[in-house]
Amino acid sequence: MTQANHTKEVLSNEDLAAVPASGRTWNTWNYAALWISMSLCIPTYMLASSLIEGGMNWWQSILTIFLGNAIVLIPMILNGHAGAKYGIPFPVFARASFGVKGANIPALLRAIVACGWFGIQAWIGGSAIYQMLRLWIPEVDQWPQIFPDAVGLQTGPALCFFLFWLLNMYVVYLGVDSIRKLLLFKAIFLPIAAMALSFWAIRAANGLGPILSQPSKFTDSASFFSFFFPALTGMVGYWATLSLNIPDFTRYAKSQRAQVKGQVIGLPPSMTVFAFIGVAVTSATMIIYGEIIWDPLVLASRFDSKMLVSLAMIAVAISTLATNIAANIVSPANDFANLSPSRIDFRKGGYITGIIGVLIFPWKLIADPNGYIFTWLIAYSSLLGPIGGIMIADYFVIRRKELDAEGLYDPAGRYRYSSGYNMYAIVAMIAGIVPNIPGFMVQVKWLDAGQVPGWIAGLYHYAWFVGFFVSGIVYIILMRRNVPSK
Repeated sequence: MTQANHTKEVLSNEDLAAVPASGRTWNTWNYAALWISMSLCIPTYMLASSLIEGGMNWWQSILTIFLGNAIVLIPMILNGHAGAKYGIPFPVFARASFGVKGANIPALLRAIVACGWFGIQAWIGGSAIYQMLRLWIPEVDQWPQIFPDAVGLQTGPALCFFLFWLLNMYVVYLGVDSIRKLLLFKAIFLPIAAMALSFWAIRAANGLGPILSQPSKFTDSASFFSFFFPALTGMVGYWATLSLNIPDFTRYAKSQRAQVKGQVIGLPPSMTVFAFIGVAVTSATMIIYGEIIWDPLVLASRFDSKMLVSLAMIAVAISTLATNIAANIVSPANDFANLSPSRIDFRKGGYITGIIGVLIFPWKLIADPNGYIFTWLIAYSSLLGPIGGIMIADYFVIRRKELDAEGLYDPAGRYRYSSGYNMYAIVAMIAGIVPNIPGFMVQVKWLDAGQVPGWIAGLYHYAWFVGFFVSGIVYIILMRRNVPSK
């Protein structure tokens, strides 16, 4: 084996290698189905219901969600272009702008966010088990506390969470193929369950009219927009991870047209429709119970029939398991594999994802709607927006959509830059992250609001947009002085 072949092998494995033209079989409807399946999940419902709990009425919530998804669709399609043209996954595509070693930086940032989502989904699945268990064993609420107060976990929910977490890790051990039947179950069950829940809400609230007549809590335009813009950023941030690693899916596209049309058909409509169900049901809870219940699992636990609640919770757990493996294991496993392709495979990458998913304390991320939107969604969008801006600027402006496909796997090729790192990309990424740091520190109360000028702290409410455009522009300015040879 020559040295060149050896080094090229180190930068690739079965998961990272480019998909040959013969293996690109996904059509428009495959991508539409992918997005419909990805959109139909409990966090999407909670995304919509959190806007209602935050003070919006039904049409304000739906408009915010639709606009957010229409905006994030643009970088989704743009980043998907390279995957469809060259058959390469996200970590390999990132090598063009960040370098063959520097690509690990955006890959790891994106992977850590996916780990957070894995933990959130695992917490939701564990919560479903807990809600069922406490119906049949009420004493579960009185079990002795075994975790320190700082962890913020009661014994019953914690044990159910770790049980569901172990189930996820077992599926990782079995391999991705084991999840196909669960994905089919999810595709059938969740739409039916969502429609059933909406019909129940409409009937219990005496029709759709009272639900849609629930007023906004905002008394003037200033208070509305102070919530709207951060919420819009959160909606964009919801899919910020996928807007980066979409090449992991578009690498299988038959054509550019297939990936573009499929995403346009699948993403905004399915998110808007499912969000409307979340909005309608959450609005109905105020009429039915006199309080807003934004968590669908807590809502379902209030139903009278133990058997009905148990079946619903088991179904939610199964569908959440399917979503978690498909959406939050496959891509970060590839990202971790990119660190050392010869040592880390899908299974090991999945285990790493699971461990980090626990250490992120997901139960705190979704403890309340404000934390879900203003801390979790916006915070990680401030990290991923700059990466998206750099990758799109590099591919469309600097390289005019022309990549050296073999060079992406060659550590001595044109994407080596300086010892494998493109320092211009790293500087541009930092330039996009820094403006959002003061506002984040105010948000998590590491700084008092009075310690930071209001306009600087306010940049955090537009975190994804600030990072995307600042990093993209800085990268173009820096790279114009060092345009790579064609």
